[in-house]
Amino acid sequence: MGNTVAREDFEWVYTDQPHADRRKEILAKHPEIKALMKPDYNLIWMVVLMILAQLNAFYLVKDLDWKWVIFWAYAFGSCISHSMTLAIHEISHNSFGIFANLPIGLPYSISFKRYHMDHHRYLGGDGIDVDIPTDFEGWFFCTRLRKFIWIVLQPLFYTIRPLCINPKPISRLEVINLLAQLLFDVVIYYLWGIKSTFYMLSGSALGLGLHPISGHFISYYGPLNWLTFNVGYHNEHHDFPNIPGKNLPLVKKIAAEYYDNLPQYTSWIKVLYDFVMDDTISPYSRMKRELKGDVKQD
Repeated sequence: MGNTVAREDFEWVYTDQPHADRRKEILAKHPEIKALMKPDYNLIWMVVLMILAQLNAFYLVKDLDWKWVIFWAYAFGSCISHSMTLAIHEISHNSFGIFANLPIGLPYSISFKRYHMDHHRYLGGDGIDVDIPTDFEGWFFCTRLRKFIWIVLQPLFYTIRPLCINPKPISRLEVINLLAQLLFDVVIYYLWGIKSTFYMLSGSALGLGLHPISGHFISYYGPLNWLTFNVGYHNEHHDFPNIPGKNLPLVKKIAAEYYDNLPQYTSWIKVLYDFVMDDTISPYSRMKRELKGDVKQD
């Protein structure tokens, strides 16, 4: 595209992340936002309904031809699985997070929450925030074909990256999460066989890879927020992580002067398309911070 070239390193910044200062400024100007800082108890019933929907799908696909198992895994199962990962993003209670994790097929809830706390506290922090790609990812996935492959393999990189950047000792809750998930997967296989098990696991892998919802890391104000607990309200969430997703549109409405002019998309499909086709964009197109002082982790 013109004479521009892809970055050869991350964009290093040497200022603190903007969210804490913006939160103070917004609360001083709009104190009514504090009333939105309350749990969303409807989340419990939404998670239960999604689990029931997936259990019903496990039963319905057990005797289908493989082509239809794959089709429904992408068209339906991937949406439910990805939505469930974002429900886990909303959930604060560990045991309920493990329960919500079950239809995903892979243990995710406890480890995600440990690393996601670091992502909020040390946004872009070198060696801490595992949401930032590794140097290898930035260096290697620099062509259109390789970037396409990188998107497809996102579940793999999100699994491996923490072990490379910021490994943590395994916790007791992670062991419980693993054992509960293995038991659930065995039960699904015993009851309905390999097709149901494949539908569950492949749907999760597809939903987190080459899928419209997988662009959710970019601020977005479009209809897919209905499936993703408003995760597209990304800046609002980082400014107010204790406000549930259902109230984030109200944050944007109340403090519109702070959000309307920030970079944003109205199509996550366009996010993925631009990432692959724009030769100036790569996994290196992220801000990274050199952390100062002591860093406290769980």
